[in-house]
Amino acid sequence: MREIKGICPIIATPFTEAGEVDYEDLANLVKTLCLGGCHAVTLFGIAGEYYKLTDEERRKMAEVTVKTAREAGGTTILSVTDHATENAVKQAKLYESIGADCLMLLPPFFLKPGAGELYAHMKAVAQTVNIPVMAQYAPEQTGVAIQPETFVRLEKECPNVMYYKIECKPAGPYVSKLMELTDGRMQIFVGNAGFQLIECMDRGAVGAMPGCSMYDVYLDIYNRYVSGDRTGALDAHNRLLPMLNHIRQNVEQIISFEKRILQKRGIIKTAYCRKPSYATDAYFDRLFEEFCGEMAARYGWEV
Repeated sequence: MREIKGICPIIATPFTEAGEVDYEDLANLVKTLCLGGCHAVTLFGIAGEYYKLTDEERRKMAEVTVKTAREAGGTTILSVTDHATENAVKQAKLYESIGADCLMLLPPFFLKPGAGELYAHMKAVAQTVNIPVMAQYAPEQTGVAIQPETFVRLEKECPNVMYYKIECKPAGPYVSKLMELTDGRMQIFVGNAGFQLIECMDRGAVGAMPGCSMYDVYLDIYNRYVSGDRTGALDAHNRLLPMLNHIRQNVEQIISFEKRILQKRGIIKTAYCRKPSYATDAYFDRLFEEFCGEMAARYGWEV
């Protein structure tokens, strides 16, 4: 059972201009991320438009991702997002059988289930597989609050629930509370596009799960930090923040601009997003081109 830490980006779902999943581009994206040094790749995150996919598409994407990552020596995390516990259990078993190295678990949120139901769901899914599980906490997107003590109980009762993706606002105090309640055992990843990456690593986080288009930027920040160059990591992070501040004002917006960066870098062919999607304007586009040009010059992107 391999340990997971570092930069584990959320895979964007590439579509053709006709709105069909482009499995060739998906394989190229996964290969690029793995060979580019990412510590793992994550499929079906919120920024991956999982909620716009059919069951058949999800299965085929899972198979392509696991196969491609294995060939490239990479590690895969597949997210279970089904709202019904029975369905989530089936999906978890399927992903394990396909060969996922780890599952990420987004607790159900439609119609706001209570704390007891949320815990029972997470425990049932975790106990049905033998591979590691990561519990995701995204109250901004789901509207459902989960107390730190719930995750601590899960960690004690389900030994394979080894990781936690925390993206509440502010994330820092929540991370510190989890570390305090578990004597530092929690292995925590930062979400929310890595806005609080430096702070949360200072508090004990072991990595981040940002979007995939600027994976090398996040790797630069992380590698500087773990090598002891916190000042350099902070400088690199501060140079990234204007871009993030611009493109991540809502989820559909960052999905759209992430794909535009991937297209500019030649990793996917189109930036198509299934509808409903984000509608930009000339001013947003001008700022995006300005920030993208700065990042390209700093990191040697061919755009």
